[in-house]
Amino acid sequence: MQITERRKGLLAMAVASSVWGLSPLYYKALDHVPPTEVMAHRILWSFVLFLVVLAARRRLRRVFSYVWTSARQFGAVALAAALIGTNWYVWIYAVHSDRTTDASLGYFIFPLVAVAIGAAVFKERLSKAQFVAVAIAAAGVLVLTAGLGSAPWISLLLAISFASYGFMKKRCGENPIVSVSSEAMLLAPLVLAWLLGVHFLGFRDLNGMTGGYFGNGAFETAMFVFSGTITAGPLILMSYASQRIAYGEVGLVQYLNPSLQFLAAVLVFREPFTVWHGIAFPAIWIALALFTASTLGYGRSLRRPSMSSGTESATLK
Repeated sequence: MQITERRKGLLAMAVASSVWGLSPLYYKALDHVPPTEVMAHRILWSFVLFLVVLAARRRLRRVFSYVWTSARQFGAVALAAALIGTNWYVWIYAVHSDRTTDASLGYFIFPLVAVAIGAAVFKERLSKAQFVAVAIAAAGVLVLTAGLGSAPWISLLLAISFASYGFMKKRCGENPIVSVSSEAMLLAPLVLAWLLGVHFLGFRDLNGMTGGYFGNGAFETAMFVFSGTITAGPLILMSYASQRIAYGEVGLVQYLNPSLQFLAAVLVFREPFTVWHGIAFPAIWIALALFTASTLGYGRSLRRPSMSSGTESATLK
């Protein structure tokens, strides 16, 4: 039976979301390595893979011309790179510090934060269902904050940093692989300098942890190198899928990511799941159900997905 282009797109999206969703299992195996070092290798080896892909497609020059079009363009790419770098660090820190549940909550909240940004910045009108969805999600976060005695900062930082990154990507109007490669290109010299300092100058991370694991053990070295594949690979699959399936389908399939993260946190890592989590998570799931139903209802006017709905999710993630 011939596989249609739509089915290929759905399969690519499902694989990408599943890899992202199960990636906490991968990075948990590196929790003895400082998060900054893990993040640095992730960026560096992703950039290497992007270079290979772009060279094969003869688009390397496009990356350079995209970044250096103007000072304003360079600033926009640099800001996007800073936002995704922040998002990555917080996410890796969450996994390493047994806060994967909070990380999954952040990515459940993200689409709703993106909707709120769209309404505030782009003056996009919210349907009644979307407004109610955002209100329910906000109530869930407030309940969790009151119950735990502090705001779920990891969740909020992940959702806000990624939604802000989406805001930047929505305006770029460039091929996803080219735009992400340009961000990696700006980050690569910085992370390479950090890694050299870790290996040769005794740099320590914010928690005082020493690093320099690359080359000192076959396991860590292989994990660092392959982290580029499990980061860039899903993004390439998502770019492929976004050209073949509808806006609503991208959003629906992408919920596999935080769902699998949540299952890994609770069932595999045995992280605490309090009664307050038991109230907040269902509230946010209800909000997402309303949001998704509303999105599908407006699907004809939203034929092409954009980053504000999470189509480049976990970019470089």
